[in-house]
Amino acid sequence: MKWTFKKLAGICTLCAAGGALAGTQLATAQLHADQPGPLIPRYIYGQFSEHLGRGIYDGVWVGEKSAIPNVRGIRSDVVQALRELKVPLIRWPGGCFADDYNWRDGIGPRDKRPGRKNNWWTGKPESNQFGTHEFMDFADQVGADAYIGINLGSAPPREMRDWMEYMTSDGDNALANERRKNGRAQPFKVPVVGIGNESWGCGGNMRAEYYADEYRRFQTFFHNNGQAAPAAIRVASGANKDDYNWTEVVMKQAGEKLDGLSLHYYTMPPDEWKDKGKTTGFSKEEWVTIFASALRIDEIIGKHSAIMDKYDPKKRVALYVDEWGTWYKTDSGEFDWDLYQQNTLRDGVVAAAHFNIFHRHTDRVKQTSIAQTMNVLQAMILTDGPKMVLTPTYYTFKMYVPFQDATALPLDVSSPSYRIGATAIPSINASAAKGKDGKTYIAIANMNPDDNVVLSVALGSLAASKVSGQVLTAQKMDQLNEFGKAPVVTAQAYKGATLAGGTLKLDLPAKSVVVVSLE
Repeated sequence: MKWTFKKLAGICTLCAAGGALAGTQLATAQLHADQPGPLIPRYIYGQFSEHLGRGIYDGVWVGEKSAIPNVRGIRSDVVQALRELKVPLIRWPGGCFADDYNWRDGIGPRDKRPGRKNNWWTGKPESNQFGTHEFMDFADQVGADAYIGINLGSAPPREMRDWMEYMTSDGDNALANERRKNGRAQPFKVPVVGIGNESWGCGGNMRAEYYADEYRRFQTFFHNNGQAAPAAIRVASGANKDDYNWTEVVMKQAGEKLDGLSLHYYTMPPDEWKDKGKTTGFSKEEWVTIFASALRIDEIIGKHSAIMDKYDPKKRVALYVDEWGTWYKTDSGEFDWDLYQQNTLRDGVVAAAHFNIFHRHTDRVKQTSIAQTMNVLQAMILTDGPKMVLTPTYYTFKMYVPFQDATALPLDVSSPSYRIGATAIPSINASAAKGKDGKTYIAIANMNPDDNVVLSVALGSLAASKVSGQVLTAQKMDQLNEFGKAPVVTAQAYKGATLAGGTLKLDLPAKSVVVVSLE
């Protein structure tokens, strides 16, 4: 699968600040349905829920006595919404929070659990009302697998060993019996475990060499405790964006003892921490800057994968992009460590662009988690007391559900560009797959905020007679869904597709996500 970008004569592209009239661009693609690629694991569509701001309390947990409808304290509206996404996996409890977390604070009778200070996130009180059993209940209600983050930064290996034994042992021993006393007779299933988080930063400010040794020490005491096969996947703390040395050192010194290596990459303006940009009211210059940042993950994944190939040519070790998404200033325009931010059409298109890139790398990338599920950063859902709103990012996730466990198909795309000043991006990116239902799916992100793109796809060996689809778009770049109002950025029936002579023609609205199925 490859992309090429081109500027077409006579086609409207925005070449300077201030812009040009809206027009139509032309793009082409070649589908290779007879050259199936790797499986697109459903874990690509994972979530991340941390004890941060209102990500857990209010977002997920309201308590059993709340007037907000709930099941055992967990919001019913949120669960139902997430079930519709077929969420495959949820990472918890962090994040930075995980490396300061004592799992024992979150078990036993809730009225006897100790209150703590959330040291990483504003120092606000942490009630520990939402702990191991509550999280596992949440994941079970949603229908998701658990991805547990282990404290490597401030705890000894014994804590990891005990927590794993508490959760997964089916034997007659003190920790398994303590779990039974706390209301869970059968072991919990823990298919994925992260051993440390951002160990180069909030997880301990370690050098790669030091972390590799720490990981080797911790994994020595990682026991599956009779957990049913397959054994839990052990994910090592990986690099921050383009820190290729971290990947090099960890793979060289500990690669044979890990099953996965994480990667964190956030979409931000070039100044990053100095100025994360606005959630709404942004300019076209800011739009292009954000997409240029988002698309950089393709190169970053490719370079980390190449390093991993040196030490793991059979691709046994998976790359887990377990934190990704947009990161802006808060609604007020100020920085707030609760990390609540608005979510607009732009974020929905950013999510689609990421998925199309992830699909190209599933020979190595086996899991990703967007940050985060509820009320934090690029969230699926925002809540305000009893009110809930589904974001444009939510609808993008829903449109891409057919790609879960589908088989990737090569799609060579030739795209025009969209330019403001010195910054240019391809107008579109795309991916294709054969779904478990036998249909062929093509997904496109039109990142051009001004112009429709007419995409002609040569279908090659695929004989298709029927096409249908959905589109996500809006009039404004920063259109959003608001509490108490009917959503205006939602997936709608797509009518811009035609089939003729082995070619699929798609009229893609400006600033849109389109997913079509072919039969």
